[in-house]
Amino acid sequence: QVRLVESGGKLVQSGDSLRLSCATSGFRLSSYVEAWFRQAPGKEREFVAAMSWTGLDTVYAEAVKGRFTISRDNAKNTVYLQMNNLKPEDTAVYFCAIGSRWTDTTVGGYGSWGPGTQVTVSS
Repeated sequence: QVRLVESGGKLVQSGDSLRLSCATSGFRLSSYVEAWFRQAPGKEREFVAAMSWTGLDTVYAEAVKGRFTISRDNAKNTVYLQMNNLKPEDTAVYFCAIGSRWTDTTVGGYGSWGPGTQVTVSS
């Protein structure tokens, strides 16, 4: 059974750093594209970052490029999102997801999701 559970979200101040984790089970990370999305109140869920099956390629949304880094630890079956220089506009619920199409940045391209973790950035 595929399972994804995010953790690490909390209230931080503008400029702070935070690392989110996504613990997975029921599949191999190297068999799927892993991605992070986020959803702010009243807005649609949006793509943040993704990593290819091999783990060698990554892609980021323009809004987070240079500040966020996606990574994974195959031995721990965990995907991470390192977030630096956080801004109030990064406030959202962050979700991890898995899919099968590399560079797909649409919500519909990912079939399994975690419940999300709340990140709040105060100014």
